[in-house]
Amino acid sequence: MRVAIIGNPEYTGLEAVLARVEREASRLGLELVFEPALAQGAARVATTLEDVQGDLDLILTLGGDGTLLRAARFAGPLGIPVLGCNLGRLGFLTLVPKGELEAALESVAGGEYATEDRMALRINVPANGAGRNADQSFYAVNDAVIHKSGFARLIGLRVLADADEVGHYSADGIIVATATGSTAYSLSAGGPIVAPTMEGIVATPISPHTLAVRPVVFPGETRIAVELLSGDHDLQLTVDGQRGCQLEVGDIVEIVRARHPVKLVRLPDYSFFSVLRRKLRWGDVRPHGRGEEPGEEPSEHPDQEPAEGPGDQPGGAPAPEA
Repeated sequence: MRVAIIGNPEYTGLEAVLARVEREASRLGLELVFEPALAQGAARVATTLEDVQGDLDLILTLGGDGTLLRAARFAGPLGIPVLGCNLGRLGFLTLVPKGELEAALESVAGGEYATEDRMALRINVPANGAGRNADQSFYAVNDAVIHKSGFARLIGLRVLADADEVGHYSADGIIVATATGSTAYSLSAGGPIVAPTMEGIVATPISPHTLAVRPVVFPGETRIAVELLSGDHDLQLTVDGQRGCQLEVGDIVEIVRARHPVKLVRLPDYSFFSVLRRKLRWGDVRPHGRGEEPGEEPSEHPDQEPAEGPGDQPGGAPAPEA
């Protein structure tokens, strides 16, 4: 089994984690390749993801959700499964806690895992003949956010679904998210939680200037178009909190379901709602001081987890900004 290791070198203690991965891989007979930033040891095979794209069985990410998203945008179109080990503070998409890394690798090596297809988005921004002379295209695991990058002023937007006008929005921006991304920035902006295997698209306005505007969930096959009606300058598209481009009034951002989903590794005893309860305290209505439910593992308090490194952007957990 050939496994690529992707990580954020800004994380304190990453080298010790890499050493643990190497020891376990040697024991289990896993072949490892490392992205160049991590291939510091003489025995480590350094390669870019593009060079090994046809010969990988798994990508293991070491970091936060941002590291996993970076790997998933590459792995999704190629059908390569991704498993995330959380070294950050929250790590909603990164399934494996740092202390359970060896057990997770043993499960993977023994075939005791499943893959879960997560719908992704393809975002197209046509050329406008001004500052953008060519079409731009992005692959999104979580979301596409249209917003202002400068002063906090309202943007005028027109949203269409399969050419049917949904409405005009006057807001700080709009988040168009997958079900996976519904627990990211969209959730912070008041959007719904959508079960991650559902094939839907969530459109969540950011601070709309009217009480009549609410988030909308569309079927996964819907073609969403967002036309920028006003906003002066500093308009921007941000994809998964990491990539994007500048926008102009008059631009139409087209968002559709991507042809290829992202394959995330799922291990026994991990479920979406257990992670939701443990990491986001969702549904926790027990009186304070009661402790954990019978049979439930003690949950970590977010403040006791190490902070995310500066290279990671928000992923599967709520984020204050795109």
